[in-house]
Amino acid sequence: LIDLGAPGGTVLLDVISTELPGATDAVSAFWGPRWPRDIVIVVAESQKQFAALACGGTDVAATTTADRIMFAPGAAAISTADLRIVLRHELFHYAARPDTAADAPTWLTEGVADFVGRQVTGQPPTSVAAALSGQLPTEAELATAGPGRSAAYDRAWSFASYIADAYGTDGLRALYVEACGEGHPDISIAVRNALGVELPVVLTEWRQWGNP
Repeated sequence: LIDLGAPGGTVLLDVISTELPGATDAVSAFWGPRWPRDIVIVVAESQKQFAALACGGTDVAATTTADRIMFAPGAAAISTADLRIVLRHELFHYAARPDTAADAPTWLTEGVADFVGRQVTGQPPTSVAAALSGQLPTEAELATAGPGRSAAYDRAWSFASYIADAYGTDGLRALYVEACGEGHPDISIAVRNALGVELPVVLTEWRQWGNP
């Protein structure tokens, strides 16, 4: 745990340290126990440093790279409940990174990370697909800062939550491995291989799930 000098950084790392055992258990419960435990967690001194070292924008609390999880200095101001979600989200990225291709679909990697992170709230987003377009988010939507990115993340979370609800967490994990691993096939083939159904069927069922 490294504080590079952020205001409140020491306190933030104390909270992270307290939350790490629960976050580790949450990630292992979904992903399994075989992932690296040597983790460097850093709090950037400034937003400029966070952007330079972790490519983090002003609307991002933390990012994960191949060798560390880095928090923005502003993360010191978020609630413990929100920090718990962020930590679990980023820790899943860290655990899954060795098995995740560089060109894996971002909407699925982020949707599954949000599913793992937000399970702690006990509130699956059953209404997200109804409130939004019911379309899988694009890479551009997930990369562009602003309210559109937040809505895109919610759709990705909603889709992952639907898969876990309909096909079990084992089905969601199998889809991640199939669709996001090295040499992964097209998402249509990945859905067929992992879940035994066609993608249009899954998308229709997801929209119906989001419109109870």
